[in-house]
Amino acid sequence: MRRAGSCWTLAVLAVLASVGAGCARATTAAPGARAATTPTVEVLPNGLTLIVQGHRAADIVAVYLWVATGVRYETPETLGHAHFQEHMLFKGTDKFGPGYIDRTVEGTGGRSNAFTSFDYTTFQVQVPSDATAIAIQLLDDMAFRSTFDPKQVAAEGEVISEEARIETDNPRSGIVRQLYGMVFGPHPYGRPVLGTSATRSAATQLNLKAFNHRFYTPENMALVVVGPVDARAVRTLVDRTFGREPRTGYTPPPIPSLTPITGVVTRSVERPEQEAHLALGWQVPGAAARDSLSLDLVATILGGSESSRMVTTLRDGERIVSRISVNNSTQQLAGMFYVQAQLEAGDVGKAERRILEEVRRLQQEGPTEEERQLAVIKAESEHAFSYETSDGVASAYGVARMTATLEDELRYIERLQKITRDQIRDAARKYLPTTAYTRIAFVPRKAQ
Repeated sequence: MRRAGSCWTLAVLAVLASVGAGCARATTAAPGARAATTPTVEVLPNGLTLIVQGHRAADIVAVYLWVATGVRYETPETLGHAHFQEHMLFKGTDKFGPGYIDRTVEGTGGRSNAFTSFDYTTFQVQVPSDATAIAIQLLDDMAFRSTFDPKQVAAEGEVISEEARIETDNPRSGIVRQLYGMVFGPHPYGRPVLGTSATRSAATQLNLKAFNHRFYTPENMALVVVGPVDARAVRTLVDRTFGREPRTGYTPPPIPSLTPITGVVTRSVERPEQEAHLALGWQVPGAAARDSLSLDLVATILGGSESSRMVTTLRDGERIVSRISVNNSTQQLAGMFYVQAQLEAGDVGKAERRILEEVRRLQQEGPTEEERQLAVIKAESEHAFSYETSDGVASAYGVARMTATLEDELRYIERLQKITRDQIRDAARKYLPTTAYTRIAFVPRKAQ
């Protein structure tokens, strides 16, 4: 995320700020949400997907551009270039220089941001409804006419390197970053969103422009507009801007293959912190897979709330961890189901054993009906909260468009409510083998 840390860093920290987030995915509207029943979806002649949703809770319009380019689209040589785009598109176009975008958006009373993930990069502008045309024009200029000035490239490279240091220095985000590398190995999902020191240093105006021209094409984009707007009026504004950009014949790169985890893979890392951190991870299906919904409920039941199994046993009852969370974090091609704990170094082995015991207990007995219902209710309440704002709706629609389908998003709660106790148990059995997983521990550095 520009200026304040990458999507990776802040997204991980946001998840870890609670006891457990349960599932890390976009959500859909609960009954009574202020969005209209269904969005208007159009594909322009040049291939751009336009999604417009009426939302009248406030006079704020969220105009979010989503580009299907993240780590999974990069080569080893261009690693981190998707995230670099996120920074550089705010640093000047052939029409205006650095700072203009922020001044213009803030001048309307709005705000802007951006972040990069494994599957996408998004540029987000929130403005009063009478500034909708300004937001659309700015995003069009940023996406297609950024200059990538060499001085700005060098300066932003330093900013990104600082983001990488922050991510590494924070044990709670650093351990999840390393766990992704262990769970996915050579697959792009195992690579760092921010790139490496070498690839950041190798970024130039020439190769960043080439990356932009390759992936920033209408066929590879979705523009989501949510707020007190008329779909036909928005379409007219988009036709005058994004609609004039040429189709390029874009074809996505081949889908990389996944290497399954076949045994227990462990790693211990000595760190300066006095408290230990432990994380266990499994490969699971991507966001569009049917079983992913069951795994969302598995995560909530095991460690996604204050009343979840691992919180009440390992943290509150046995007191072998000070913090524990369970998450089903899904991307387009696959996901990572992981348990993360903070604890004393002497309890790492015991905590790992107890985590696996709780997984096996769910595999053997399944959840109670009360646990299933509470997990669904938690998802419903999170849905309702996220859909209170145009930002929440635009974020949910965009993530769904990039990692699954909009229909999956619109029917998420309906489908989740139909998941049975047996399906929850079977998903735990199928995807969380206690003899094939990855484990990483951050332990205090030994005194010299």
